[in-house]
Amino acid sequence: MPAVTYYVALPFVAADDGIAAGEAVECFNPNAAVMKAEALSREPGIVGALAFSRTGDPGSGDFSDATLIRKFGAVPDDLSAL
Repeated sequence: MPAVTYYVALPFVAADDGIAAGEAVECFNPNAAVMKAEALSREPGIVGALAFSRTGDPGSGDFSDATLIRKFGAVPDDLSAL
């Protein structure tokens, strides 16, 4: 299966031990991911959001590291778990 790129907007919420990721939203393209992340960052209870992409093979589950497109508000410095 050929490589596929997913574009994602990911909100963050305040948690007892810092900041936690909310529910990711898949988007059609990088611009849509940025627009969605910005909108999410303005919602009540959300402290920040980011737009990122990942490329890989959904069949095998092999994906590259996430590539940050843009961030809004408070997001963790360590994004290695994305």
